[in-house]
Amino acid sequence: MKQLENTITQENIKTLMDTFYDAIRKDKDLGPIFHASIGTDAIAWENHKEKIARFWRQMILGENVFNGQPLKKHIELPPFPREFFDQWLKLFSVSLSQIYIPEVANEFLSKAQMIAQRFQIAMYDMQIQH
Repeated sequence: MKQLENTITQENIKTLMDTFYDAIRKDKDLGPIFHASIGTDAIAWENHKEKIARFWRQMILGENVFNGQPLKKHIELPPFPREFFDQWLKLFSVSLSQIYIPEVANEFLSKAQMIAQRFQIAMYDMQIQH
């Protein structure tokens, strides 16, 4: 069994992105949404994973390396059920548990849950139109 990480680093965030997006691409509900937005091209997926890794490096490690508007990107997607956020969080949680010790995984997941909650409020409760 692989040794779990007890700290979050740039390198293991990259591993998290590989693990997580592998699961996303295979998910029957989330896969089609991501493929429609990103495509199926390996380079497009590598670029997406690198961009999201920079997002998490900024959110978790405090590095000023992300340039983007993730909420706007999600609002611009074709509508999808709110429950898909729960599936996203479930896959993220499973991916975290494969890489980090439970305390670190839970800390990371807590940040992801807060972000997902903000996105859901903006996308479903505030009725932002695109």
